[in-house]
Amino acid sequence: MMLESEALWWQKGIIYQVYPRSFQDSNGDGVGDLNGIRQRLDYLKWLGVTAIWISPIYPSPMADFGYDISDYTGIHPLFGTMDDFDMLLKEVHQRGMKLILDLVPNHTSDQHPWFLESRSSKNNPKRDWYIWKEAKEDGAPPNNWLSVFGGSAWEWDEQTGQYYYHAFLKEQPDLNWRNPEVQEAMFNVMRYWLDKGVDGFRVDVMWHMIKDEQFRDNPVNPDYDPNTADYEQLLPVYSTDQPEVHDIVHKMRQVLDAYDERMMIGEIYLPIHKLVTYYGTDNNGAHLPFNFMLVSLPWEAKRIASAIAEYEGALPQYGWPNWVLGNHDQPRITSRVGLQQSKVAAMLLLTLRGAPTIYYGEELGMRDVPVPFDEVQDPQGLNMPDKNLSRDPERTPMQWDRSEYAGFSTVKPWLPVSSTSKRVNVEVQTSDPYSQLKLYKRLIELRQREPSLMVGDYVPVYSDHQAIAYIRQAPGATRFLIVLNLSHRPCYLKLQRLQIKGKVVLATATELEGMEITEMIQLGGDDGIIVVLAS
Repeated sequence: MMLESEALWWQKGIIYQVYPRSFQDSNGDGVGDLNGIRQRLDYLKWLGVTAIWISPIYPSPMADFGYDISDYTGIHPLFGTMDDFDMLLKEVHQRGMKLILDLVPNHTSDQHPWFLESRSSKNNPKRDWYIWKEAKEDGAPPNNWLSVFGGSAWEWDEQTGQYYYHAFLKEQPDLNWRNPEVQEAMFNVMRYWLDKGVDGFRVDVMWHMIKDEQFRDNPVNPDYDPNTADYEQLLPVYSTDQPEVHDIVHKMRQVLDAYDERMMIGEIYLPIHKLVTYYGTDNNGAHLPFNFMLVSLPWEAKRIASAIAEYEGALPQYGWPNWVLGNHDQPRITSRVGLQQSKVAAMLLLTLRGAPTIYYGEELGMRDVPVPFDEVQDPQGLNMPDKNLSRDPERTPMQWDRSEYAGFSTVKPWLPVSSTSKRVNVEVQTSDPYSQLKLYKRLIELRQREPSLMVGDYVPVYSDHQAIAYIRQAPGATRFLIVLNLSHRPCYLKLQRLQIKGKVVLATATELEGMEITEMIQLGGDDGIIVVLAS
């Protein structure tokens, strides 16, 4: 049981992910930037956001749009200058919000000075900063490990006659995190930004950071689906999630703990029983190992209800839950479940116990945007063109108003604007009391006002093939019943044993608000309600 007075900012707050290329262009080059984000801070404050997570803004050749970093302590000119960053950080803090930066410690760009040195000769002092291996006798790669972006994860270097390992693009060589010098160099990167006043980091591919010391072959995946990425052909049991990674995460946490109230999110795509180990053994790991269940699970009430229960049961006593519906690597929630169910999803996200993360545009019901084949930019899509795996559709420009480029830019943007942008945008939805944006704003306001919804316990009540019901409660605070119909058909719930009485305070369909509720509940398809329970 947590009291509101005991909760830290990242436990009480609302995190909002900004993909900087696509949020707001301030200088008319078709690409979003830091000053663009600064121009939109008042909107985020109005919405109720308390922390902004910004995807990478560092100098980069942009082979993977900023996840291939050539300087960890600079700003890419595309996004602005360090002065622009300092001004953004200052204005975020002036509004009482926090700023979380993306940290990409698993790999660098092949143009990073560290790798240029490492590649220069076998006896260079930085050779062991990356993962270099001899070829097999027949010249083949050292093992069968695959790149997430297709093909072998090993690239032959003609100059020094060895292979180097890259879990992603060949332009993204993996650092050797078993080397103490690498560790200290990256901890100093963290200190640089923490000294500036950054409030935390979202750590990219945290579970990739240590590899099997023996470099054993990964086993074949017996359940491989040829329609999925080539990477799925093998189970990455030796190339990811090694036991020693937890020591690295613990050391990163020690860096953060030397500062006041800083936090760390871990990007970790693993089953729940493995995910929760990233909290550490004594609250010494990641504060929020990202939980992607609502991204990866089928949108089925029973499956989701049981997964929530499994997650709640697996969390260590000190572990704070977190939830997310989408991000820059995954199809948007509205494209996955439809517009009406995306409202139910919003209610789920913002009433479950734990820290919610909103991906920019979710609050509008933005959909994935079709990108013509000759305009695809994402390397994952370009490397596997026959599998429709491009992440461009979920990275398209934020839709601000009805103008030609949706208020994002005055020129043609780097990715196409949605054809729906003239009716699906902030300007239109701000003045529409029934809009998705207004629903998000009201949900956030209610959550942030009520201790039970912000930090209270989660009590499962009911689930069947259509609906989920649960109670949120905190000592001495108003109790809430949340009932969500995850189907398109009417559903009926009989909750006699709970002797429920209450009134609907917020609903996806506003006509339901004010309705008295007893233990017999009927909901229309795609309906969700929040009920204030009689004391």
